[in-house]
Amino acid sequence: MFGFKRKYKLLESGILKDATDIHCHVLPGVDDGSPDLETSFRLLEFMSERIGYSNVWLTPHVMRDLHNTAEKVSAVFSTLKDAYSGAVKLHLASEYMMDEGFKERLKTDPLRLGTEHLLVETSYMNPPVGLDDILMSVWEAGFRPLIAHPERYMYMDKHDYEHLKEYGFDFQLNIMSLSGYYGARPKAVAFKLLESGMYDYVGSDLHHLDVYQPMMESMKLTKKHLDALDELVANNSYI
Repeated sequence: MFGFKRKYKLLESGILKDATDIHCHVLPGVDDGSPDLETSFRLLEFMSERIGYSNVWLTPHVMRDLHNTAEKVSAVFSTLKDAYSGAVKLHLASEYMMDEGFKERLKTDPLRLGTEHLLVETSYMNPPVGLDDILMSVWEAGFRPLIAHPERYMYMDKHDYEHLKEYGFDFQLNIMSLSGYYGARPKAVAFKLLESGMYDYVGSDLHHLDVYQPMMESMKLTKKHLDALDELVANNSYI
């Protein structure tokens, strides 16, 4: 029909089969994600059997209001790996809030994502004071900053995104932003950034299944958007 573009179900497209997820909150009992081992097993079963992931990076929050350290989350990760018997290969990193204690945490050998990246975030409503300087400190500490879900930051606009990309910072899309899971504005911004080629990687940012699962299973995208997303999925495997 005129004026309409055909859309395809994301999970039936095949682009996530044997893919790598680089951002989720499946590690039990450490943040606002999975509360316990049994829930973690259910989340991993969904990620493996329904989505198709073969590798998953667990990225628990590290921020001022939580008492997570590399040692603590590593110990919980070991417990999970010992108890887990599923098919997904598990890896550990963390998602770091760029708050007032962030620069100090950079000195404590933070858990990187892959060989070079550090997954970082800010408050959704306001940037930290001196955001550019903070991001440069990540470079200076020997990491490549990967900014999680930039489409969700209400204070950012087109100029901010272009400015950050000019400095060489990488962007990670939350795949569920494309479904409207986080609201209309993040959805609109996510599509604009995807269409303009500004994203480098994509993550699930999975916390819970109740709303996430039905929206993920029903999500439809045009071929143009699936092709753009497929490039990000491919990048994930080299993280």
